[in-house]
Amino acid sequence: MDTIPLELEKVYDLAYKALTKHGCDDLNADCVSTTVTHAERDGSVSHGLFRIPGYVASLKSKKVNAVSRPTNNYLTQNAIRVDGDYGFAPVAIKVGLPELIKTTSKHGVGVLTITNTHHFAALWHETEALAENNLIGIACTAYKPSVAPAGAKKPLFGTNPISFAWPRKNNTPVVYDMATSTMAMGEVQVAARDGHKVPFGTGLNKDGEKTDDPNQIANGGVLLTFGDYKGSAIAMMIELLAAGLVGDLFSFEAKKEDNNDGGPARGGEFIMALSPELIAGKNWNEHANKFFDQMTSLDGVRLPGQRRHKNRIDTGPRNINSGLVDKIQSLL
Repeated sequence: MDTIPLELEKVYDLAYKALTKHGCDDLNADCVSTTVTHAERDGSVSHGLFRIPGYVASLKSKKVNAVSRPTNNYLTQNAIRVDGDYGFAPVAIKVGLPELIKTTSKHGVGVLTITNTHHFAALWHETEALAENNLIGIACTAYKPSVAPAGAKKPLFGTNPISFAWPRKNNTPVVYDMATSTMAMGEVQVAARDGHKVPFGTGLNKDGEKTDDPNQIANGGVLLTFGDYKGSAIAMMIELLAAGLVGDLFSFEAKKEDNNDGGPARGGEFIMALSPELIAGKNWNEHANKFFDQMTSLDGVRLPGQRRHKNRIDTGPRNINSGLVDKIQSLL
């Protein structure tokens, strides 16, 4: 795979120029470009510049509102709904998250439901932002069907990721962000692009047979849930939280509505925040750290999020697929 080194500032500029070229104003382009840059910074390449052609496709087709202005609506003292104005999810998150932080810091529990957005990013951005404010964060979202429920050979679920972040005072948070499928579809697509196999059983080909060929999974095949019926149950839960509870589209509804332009489908997101200070008490951090010390004392164990945070320390250039850079340059 041929790569080209790009400074993080150049990653941001490339994303920003592509988005503004196709109609985004500063607010929308900045939110998405920042999210993309943070993904590249932390090594989450399947949610970095890799997503820009899809973002641009949805702008070209006019599916996404390039000048969205999301608004917050308080449903109760603990529940906020953000109407995303049919823009990209990072814009709605930037508008809604500060209100969620204030609400949770005051009441101990807060819920943010995001509607009428197009989500194409990782979820750790929002849960980690909550953890950096000494709050526990949980987030999940559904997507168009690409994952078969346990026992099935046809898709019903999206990859339906879920993220969890636990704050640690004077330290990086413990945070994970994982698809409930065996792999995120973006990772499968990156493997196909780079000519890599995926673990056997990651998904099925169009004939319903297990395969390690990412091309066969991404083109006419289907992903499987992790852990068979256990992952399937969690994927179902996410559909109900991120669509049923939020009041936005289930995966099968998103498929019916989407124009298949290659960009993100419309849907919702569920975010919950909890204050350990108000719920557990003043010594919550010290108590949790005893548990983390026990974990890390075991050989071979690292805390979730440590790899990304280690990558973040490196402020140097990132090696970006040169074909991808050329593709984005052609959009300018």
